[in-house]
Amino acid sequence: MVEVKNLTMRFGKQVLFEDINLSLDKGNRYGLIGANGAGKSTFLKILSGEIEPSSGDVLIDSGLKVGVLGQDQMAFENLTLKDAVLYGNKRLYDAVKEKEKLYMSEEFTDEINERLGELEIITAEEDPTYEYETRCEKILSSLGLNDYDKLMSEIEMSEKFKVLLAQVLFPRPDVLFLDEPTNNLDIEAISWLENELNHHDGTLVVISHDRHFLNRVCTHILDVDFKKIREFSGNYDEWFIAANLVARQMQMEREKNLKEKEELEKFIARFSANASKAKQATSRQKRLEKLDTSELMTSSRREPSILFRLGRDIGNEILELNEISKKFDDEVVFENFNFKLEKGDKVAVVGRNGVGKTTLCKIIVGELEPDKGSVHIGATIEPGYFPQDTNNRIKGDLKLYEYLQDNKNKDLDEIRKCLGRMLFSGAEQEKAVGNLSGGEKHRVMLSKLMLTKPNLLVLDEPNNHLDLEAIIALGEALYKYEGSVICVSHDRELIDAFANRILHIKGDGKIVDFRGSFEEYRASLGEEN
Repeated sequence: MVEVKNLTMRFGKQVLFEDINLSLDKGNRYGLIGANGAGKSTFLKILSGEIEPSSGDVLIDSGLKVGVLGQDQMAFENLTLKDAVLYGNKRLYDAVKEKEKLYMSEEFTDEINERLGELEIITAEEDPTYEYETRCEKILSSLGLNDYDKLMSEIEMSEKFKVLLAQVLFPRPDVLFLDEPTNNLDIEAISWLENELNHHDGTLVVISHDRHFLNRVCTHILDVDFKKIREFSGNYDEWFIAANLVARQMQMEREKNLKEKEELEKFIARFSANASKAKQATSRQKRLEKLDTSELMTSSRREPSILFRLGRDIGNEILELNEISKKFDDEVVFENFNFKLEKGDKVAVVGRNGVGKTTLCKIIVGELEPDKGSVHIGATIEPGYFPQDTNNRIKGDLKLYEYLQDNKNKDLDEIRKCLGRMLFSGAEQEKAVGNLSGGEKHRVMLSKLMLTKPNLLVLDEPNNHLDLEAIIALGEALYKYEGSVICVSHDRELIDAFANRILHIKGDGKIVDFRGSFEEYRASLGEEN
């Protein structure tokens, strides 16, 4: 369905990838993975025709409908949510809107009747079952958007992204290109999307940092690394095993060649002047010239070293919420909520968007007062907070190490080492924090938590903007952490890595407090993992 021939992409002297040849077939769902900056989004934009490669071609079979997840969240401000979704099929949208306008005419002329007939044919061609309105509403509802006639200008940015996702899925395109479709989706919506994509019978290429999503959806992996894009059959976990096996084989082959090289050089040096051995020495010299002992190419993947230490031992009294109630306008978030955090608890806070997960975090750390009730934090507890709006909070002209310096953390050498563990090289540490990307700001905030050594971590979606390697490292760090954790996340793999208690906020004051893993919680509900 999609052919990639001799594709190369350069930005100045930097080569992202070169001489790429791929055949992306019908029925296959490709996960496009790689380190941040490796070229994933660039490759997807080349596939969709948004940008031109330096050389090479992308060929898509004629007659196929191509769907690309939009990134301009402000593009449909004057449309209702339902109309913005319908716009995903522009021909159908134009026909429907023109019909609506003509039916408002004061008189029906022959020309109008004739035009209405033509529009009816277009509508039937694009939507033979006349279910477009129901389908628009069904997709929006599945994404947690139920006010279909609300204007796009009246909803939050995260919800606008959901509408763009609904828009690209609505026309059921033959070829789907999706860049981070799980952004801003809660676990329920991600599960729905997994199911939708698993029923897509065309070609799918998707970028995601959600390992569970990649495992559930993908039949193949496209790995952007070493200036190449290599195809693997299987999901993310199967790629991980195969890629590590290939890397080990390459390393073993190089070590074998280095050993042979050493032996050949010794023989040549010893016998090249010996007439009786000259022929053998010449033969070995030719063999030596053919040996590949070049350094293995360096992967663009880099794994941060995340380690949360305790600055103070944690006591038996950690955190207790007593009869907490909170409303926003007439919406009940918490009502007489009681919660006690025990020693060793690592809590994952889950629930659909907008039910109060961030509100809970802010009440715990004192950024928001409950309408009634009290918050008691133990005398030995020193909390560390990772806010959801980290990107907005980290700003200004301070250099990275200057931003992390405070009365408690004065040791510049220790700060620089910590930044190095979070993949900021010496030169990168000179950047102004306000100029960092979203992922870089999140790594700075994690650096701050490592330096301050809290014994209670309150984390609100810390995995946002992190790549797969960083999310895996974060999960391992939370698992090994000796303190207590309260973490909001929609990333199933991250939750599975550390959580031994689940707090499911359902809305309208309803909360489920489950002791056990997320897998066990879903099993208790009769849900598949």
